[in-house]
Amino acid sequence: MRTHLDWSKSIRNPYAKLLKKPVTLSLDFVTNAYFRKLAGETGLPLQDVIKMYLKECVHRQRRLQLRWSSRRARPQKV
Repeated sequence: MRTHLDWSKSIRNPYAKLLKKPVTLSLDFVTNAYFRKLAGETGLPLQDVIKMYLKECVHRQRRLQLRWSSRRARPQKV
């Protein structure tokens, strides 16, 4: 077995930064409870369940269907 490794000619993996990107995400109570329940049922960690769901959305190319109200909310007079 070698006692010394020569790393002087090594290069960094140019794709390493593309593998994963850390993201901070705040979830509302209902969404958090839903994914926690799924994690409990499957025995998988919460983060893995959320990642798997998002990957499925990407795979199926799901799009959000946003419907905005035509009326603008007006502040009430006091």
